[in-house]
Amino acid sequence: MKIEEIDAISFKKNKAKEVKENVVQDETITLTINNDISRSLSAIEDSLKEFAVGYMFNENMVDSLDAIKDIKIEGNQIYAEIDDTLLKTNETVLCSDSAGGWRSKIKTVKEVESDFQVSVHELIDRIEELKNNAEIWQATGGTHVAGIVYKDQFIVKEDVSRHVAVDKVIGYGLLHDFDLSNSYVIYSGRMPADMVIKMTRVGVPILASNAAPANSGYNIAKKGNVTLVGFLRGERCNVYNNQNRVIFD
Repeated sequence: MKIEEIDAISFKKNKAKEVKENVVQDETITLTINNDISRSLSAIEDSLKEFAVGYMFNENMVDSLDAIKDIKIEGNQIYAEIDDTLLKTNETVLCSDSAGGWRSKIKTVKEVESDFQVSVHELIDRIEELKNNAEIWQATGGTHVAGIVYKDQFIVKEDVSRHVAVDKVIGYGLLHDFDLSNSYVIYSGRMPADMVIKMTRVGVPILASNAAPANSGYNIAKKGNVTLVGFLRGERCNVYNNQNRVIFD
């Protein structure tokens, strides 16, 4: 696991003591596309190929694996080559949704077409399973965790960024031939517009979280025909938009 041990002072019930504390190891990861466009961010140095694939799809740079000619990873450097005819403008990446919610850059929202349904009881079980599989979070409290569910497969990734964690699971699904229109993503964190737009770009019909949607995310979900499930914890949740995708029996 990507964990370091550091010195700290713990204070509890009016007592202070020196302790060893676990923290997550995050690195500066750089993704360079066609030797031209670069994006650097803080992330955990694993599942970098999945991240690169998920990022390029989620940032609307490619819409097919055939458009990705090559991905090379050298330490914390990722070099990707994609079809020049499909490469978007520099503004697409430099004004990335993941970089900070550039909602004004989202000009069109592709509607998700899917009749996929899931039981609310499965969602409740999966959020607990997600937490139990979050090994780095359990050891440090310093990560977000995301999972993608397709049929009987449940793939979990962690990262210091909720965006990167989601990019990783979507990239995994794309690389392993998941039918994303019959899958769902479940993760820790809010659901603003820049997270929901990832679902519309790859056709995932359901996004579920233990946290709340933002109004911007709710509005994008309506435009993009995405079902949001929020406050998923214990035996409760709220289902927003297209509630017919969640079976309550």
